[in-house]
Amino acid sequence: MSGHSKWATTKHKKAAIDAKRGKLFAKLIKTIEVAARTGGGDPAGNPTLADAIAKAKSNSVPNDNIDRAVKRGSGELGDAVSYEEITYEAYGPAGVAILVECLTDNRNRAASDVRVAITRNGGTVADPGSVSYLFHRKGVVQVGRTADLTEDDVLLAVLDAGADEVTTTDDAFEVVSDASALHAVRSAVQEAGYAVESADIVWMPVVSVPVEDEEPARKIIKLVDALEDLDDVQNVWANFDIDDELLESVD
Repeated sequence: MSGHSKWATTKHKKAAIDAKRGKLFAKLIKTIEVAARTGGGDPAGNPTLADAIAKAKSNSVPNDNIDRAVKRGSGELGDAVSYEEITYEAYGPAGVAILVECLTDNRNRAASDVRVAITRNGGTVADPGSVSYLFHRKGVVQVGRTADLTEDDVLLAVLDAGADEVTTTDDAFEVVSDASALHAVRSAVQEAGYAVESADIVWMPVVSVPVEDEEPARKIIKLVDALEDLDDVQNVWANFDIDDELLESVD
């Protein structure tokens, strides 16, 4: 949990930089298009789309861009681009397990780009299934902390919605649930009047790999950055656990 939380925090810091390059917006828009194509363009009847739109809005994607993405995905603006979801598995420096989630309209390009990024940065491409068993698919909702809000308050609000546990981080309460319960948990938090800072489906590591030396830590961050910079890559998940101070110094 601690490793996941620290990595999530790092990814949020990177989000501001990615947004300036347009990469974050592009990835969020692509997620909306796929959700609308799969489940229809009405967020009220498509929880996956509702979550994708909420995440885009929380990252300041303009409403016009969101509306166009929904219409493209649902076919209102003609034939939408057909994206394929692919997950690649790899091992990085220090034996760290890595999952790479892609949304692509060209499987060969995505496979080639991911493979090159991995091998050039000290990683090894793994066979399907050899890494994914080290992760569980979970929903994670970050609830903003206030002076009068307690962990028990949050737990009471989300327990009936399917939450598994609530933990406290430096900046938020983190609510973990099965991936299928993410939308219900987020709705429960909002109905209770608490602030949802983020709501994501994640690959949470079952076991974390502690990385205590600067050189392998730097190599791992470099590999993950290289993968996240690829246009076809939506998310990168890894099971490293790097000390906060070390992580800050190498990021």
